[in-house]
Amino acid sequence: MISRILKPKVITLPNGKTVLQPRSVMPLVIVCVLAFTYVAVQMTGFNFSVLVNRINHFFFIIGEMFPPRWAYMHRVWTPLFDTIKMSILGSTIGALTAVPAAILASGTIVKNRFVIFFTRVLLSGVRTLPTLVVALIATFVVGLGTLAGTIAIAVFTFAYIGKQLYELIETVDMGAYEAMEATGLKKIPAFWIAVAPQIMPVYLATSLFCFEGNVRHAAILGWVGAGGIGLIMNERIQFRDYSAVGMILVALFVTVVIIELVSHFIRRRLT
Repeated sequence: MISRILKPKVITLPNGKTVLQPRSVMPLVIVCVLAFTYVAVQMTGFNFSVLVNRINHFFFIIGEMFPPRWAYMHRVWTPLFDTIKMSILGSTIGALTAVPAAILASGTIVKNRFVIFFTRVLLSGVRTLPTLVVALIATFVVGLGTLAGTIAIAVFTFAYIGKQLYELIETVDMGAYEAMEATGLKKIPAFWIAVAPQIMPVYLATSLFCFEGNVRHAAILGWVGAGGIGLIMNERIQFRDYSAVGMILVALFVTVVIIELVSHFIRRRLT
């Protein structure tokens, strides 16, 4: 049946010639999406009527958060700066350690298939670990505090930028690199001279973009004891102190917006 639907349509032109017009696969795609949606609804127990009947509770909590309690701001500054410091340090460590991993995973630089396969599997495996899980493991290893959050952010950044970078390396022009290798230059010096200038703007832009996301990730790492603003947010939510939660969210929102504006300006100048 599917082959009949996808079978090309024969069209006769005015000059007598016939051409095959591929049939659109959109109807098949729509049917598949609807079927998967139905299965997902059945498996998750999604009930739209419950959502409609209880949506007022959501707005009730939002109403409790705003207006925020401005006097609570003095308790927010230190955890907020801890969150920013975790993001900066973790992003920097992760971005720097991703460079050698990306080189080892690039088939245009390294010719050993085992090294390439092992590095790519490592990056994929690390990338599948949720940041909260890494932070939870880190708290058992190094204890509660911002160090665990920094480690979690660094691990996520390493895996994310590592994958993006090795795919980028494999798309650049390798003519200059191969010419330098042919003259006897070693791989690493040839890479920094011929390849690095081509990937540096995109690498820095990707690192800045990842840093933006890490600020938001760091905000919830306190839920597992990894320090930062998430620690006091979890505390205030448990005590149902929603006006203080509103103040925390306002401070976090302003911080994220400022960081995104600065990061966007720098990325635009780089590209």
